Amino acid sequence: MAGSGLGMGRRRLTVNADVNITPLVDVALVLLIIFMITAPIMQGGIDVELPQAKATPLAAKDGLVVSVNRAGRIFVDDIPVTMAEFRATVRRIMDQRKVTSVYVRGDRGTPYGNVVRVIAALHEAGITSAGLVTEEEDVAR
Repeated sequence: MAGSGLGMGRRRLTVNADVNITPLVDVALVLLIIFMITAPIMQGGIDVELPQAKATPLAAKDGLVVSVNRAGRIFVDDIPVTMAEFRATVRRIMDQRKVTSVYVRGDRGTPYGNVVRVIAALHEAGITSAGLVTEEEDVAR
């Protein structure tokens, strides 16, 4: 009976308190790759060739984006609207989205009057914070 004692031959189990971060890093890298792939796709929208200017370009951030394409069609974000619809709804859209700025993207090939009509409609609606979005001018020219 010398070798049949209850406490003999057992070791104490210790708790490992280290966190395994390998799965966390794997998930973070997969998410990073997904965002890198989808971010350019989400920048899509209406195909507008922006004019170039030396001024610091505005980036459309937290505001309403109004685009005028080469044919003179008006788009609020990605939704095509007529001039009459635009005049009637622009203030309501801004109030619903709780934005204060409007970014106007006018195609360089559209007649100047098309963009001016959009800006005039914004002014009639009481919107004074409107910016024209441009591309950075190519210095090599």
